[in-house]
Amino acid sequence: MNATRLARTAVTIAAPVAEVWEALTTPAAIKEYMFGTTVTSDWVVGSPIMWTSEWQGFTYIDKGIILQLVPERLFEYSHFSARSGAPDLPEHYHVVTVELRPDGGHTRIDLSQDNNPTEQARKDAEENWSVMFHSLKRFVEK
Repeated sequence: MNATRLARTAVTIAAPVAEVWEALTTPAAIKEYMFGTTVTSDWVVGSPIMWTSEWQGFTYIDKGIILQLVPERLFEYSHFSARSGAPDLPEHYHVVTVELRPDGGHTRIDLSQDNNPTEQARKDAEENWSVMFHSLKRFVEK
């Protein structure tokens, strides 16, 4: 894994950790703030997780395995996207780590994504996650 090109982003949401956690792990909520993406998983460590959606007229399926799941604190999973154009091999997977912590009645989320193959890929990942987190923030704070 390429830890030197670690994408990072963070957001603070004006809601308790329990509400933010529910939005992060409830497929109906995810579909609302993640641009119509359908998430399928049984939310158990070691189980698959799959994201299905449409982007620019093409259906895509991203996939991974849940690596860690500590309710209201930590969600970590491997992630592969065929949209990357890379072959589906272990060296092309990311590990995405999402950490939540209470922050004075709000919730702070910190995310990291490893194994970005180029500096531009790292920047693109940070931008994409930032857009998604701001959509999550609007969804939870409404």
